[in-house]
Amino acid sequence: MSGPTYLAYDYPLLSAFWTMLVFFLWIMWFVLLFRVIADIFRDDELSGWAKAGWLVFAIVLPFLGVFVYVVARGKNMGRREVAQARAQQQAFDSYIRETAADSGGRTTSVDELTRLSEIRARGDITDEEFRRAKELVLSGSGAPER
Repeated sequence: MSGPTYLAYDYPLLSAFWTMLVFFLWIMWFVLLFRVIADIFRDDELSGWAKAGWLVFAIVLPFLGVFVYVVARGKNMGRREVAQARAQQQAFDSYIRETAADSGGRTTSVDELTRLSEIRARGDITDEEFRRAKELVLSGSGAPER
């Protein structure tokens, strides 16, 4: 056993590779830890005491706590995440529908001017009436009365 022992740190390129690998695994560990903590709070089936217990377990013994959580409850983590994403998408879609429906009842000055232009083109109002109505709309006094 008197022969030289070569380690990864004897080669600079291999040293850089191992450093990047350890750094990447460290970042992945924190991502997994925070996902587990978020899943603990997201789960509506857990009671408050169960959430507190899992949280303490994941914080006091992080490696063991996260490993046990992923083994015991990891199967449903993806389902809860998908359910949350669907709920957020449905909330966003309903917000868009409400906003579009609300703005449908309101008319803007552009809408009023378009409507006035169409009325004038049909010949229902004169050019002088159109000019006065346009001034009212542009001044912000409201929609002109017919």
